[in-house]
Amino acid sequence: MPSPQRLGVGFIGSGFITKFHIQSWLAVRDSDILGIWSPNATNAAATAAYARSLGVGQARAYKSITEMVADPAIDALWICGPNHKRVENLEEIVAALESGKGTLKGIACEKPLARNVAEARKCVALIKRAGVLHGYLEDQLFTPGLMKGRALSWARGAAIAGRPYLARAAEEHSGPHMPWFWQGEQQGGGVLNDMMCHSVEVVRFLLSDPKKPRSSIRPVKVTGHIHSLKWSRPEYVTMLKRTMGPAVDYAKRPSEDFARATIEYVDEAGRTLIGEVTTSWAFVGAGLRLSAELLGPEYSFAHNTLNTGSQLFLSRRITGAAGEDLVEKQNAEQGLMPIVGNEAAEYGYEAENRHFVQCFLAGKQPELNFDDGLEVVELLMTAYMSAEQGRTLPFRPKGLEKFIPAVARGAWRP
Repeated sequence: MPSPQRLGVGFIGSGFITKFHIQSWLAVRDSDILGIWSPNATNAAATAAYARSLGVGQARAYKSITEMVADPAIDALWICGPNHKRVENLEEIVAALESGKGTLKGIACEKPLARNVAEARKCVALIKRAGVLHGYLEDQLFTPGLMKGRALSWARGAAIAGRPYLARAAEEHSGPHMPWFWQGEQQGGGVLNDMMCHSVEVVRFLLSDPKKPRSSIRPVKVTGHIHSLKWSRPEYVTMLKRTMGPAVDYAKRPSEDFARATIEYVDEAGRTLIGEVTTSWAFVGAGLRLSAELLGPEYSFAHNTLNTGSQLFLSRRITGAAGEDLVEKQNAEQGLMPIVGNEAAEYGYEAENRHFVQCFLAGKQPELNFDDGLEVVELLMTAYMSAEQGRTLPFRPKGLEKFIPAVARGAWRP
């Protein structure tokens, strides 16, 4: 019998998020990770070796993105590099394709699609020029508990009592791993740009009828707020410099570590729907906390990744090195701690990557794609604009395409 078709995947980027994707490939049956490119050759080689050690493909490090595109074994690329390299990476991919150096079935891009609306629109234009299938990697929409809770809420609650009208979502932890995340110019902002992209899509996902497209509800108003609650305090400014390097100076160029927004939607019948989103780098708890709620006329659904079925207690006599072996962004090594047994599954990476691999193999354009990534960036930038102006704004406000948040310009002073 002929062997089943498999998708050869290459990764742009070799850091934290790429390693999460690699772990998830243990649950992806019809694809192999074959390539890694990073501007840091040593990191690329180490990450390729990590993929091989897990048995998820004979990955090797490539000298350039163009070399990876040119390899006939590579069918698709996952873009997981830093935000400030997004357009540059896509430009190299498209140039390689247009010059006939190789072919690809699809390209998937990590969140956020870009640092601002102008860059996001350029990414969309580039992917359309390339003429390949494209996907927007939003792992939280594929979280097993969230997917099932949404399905049951609509099938059992909305089917009888009416559609839901309010959704809340939050992502909170104590701060990112790498210096560029903390630098507004490179990342595109602070925690709002880094993490609210998740929560914006989660509330829309929960409020949307599973039988209808994402466009069945439409954002009409955005109210945003940003603050620096923790990391611009003198003692934490010093801590950041010590751990992230002198380029991360929150006394002079801070980014927001807390943000919230209210997004008003309307459905096809003109009814108002509310999405409330919160995100924070100032959360001190066991570790990364993802939470969501959906409320309807006679029902509600709640999800929290730290409400785990397994917990470990370590007394004060047990001491050891800091790590993240219990939960991502772990904040303690003593006391009663939740254990997230399979973070790659719990946070949605496994189901996400199965979905995009299957779409690319089938030649099917994923529903969650670069166009959706663009709208997410538009919502985030509207939230920044609202926060700066101190008022609710219609979506899309005038001047959005050229708007750069003060945080990203290094001009924000909390």
